Amino acid sequence: MSDHQPIEPICIRINDAARMIGIGRTKLYELIANGELETVKIGKATRITTASLHGLIDRQRVDS
Repeated sequence: MSDHQPIEPICIRINDAARMIGIGRTKLYELIANGELETVKIGKATRITTASLHGLIDRQRVDS
């Protein structure tokens, strides 16, 4: 048996990012426009970095 750990993705699709943090696509695009989430373009595809999602949640926890 191998000891491989699951790999956490560093970028995810828009729909997956919205679902991960429990918001809609429109709100997610607002957060992107406001510079609160980092995006990466790979060809025509837009991806959200998971680090920026974690950072957003951390900032929200501190602010509340």
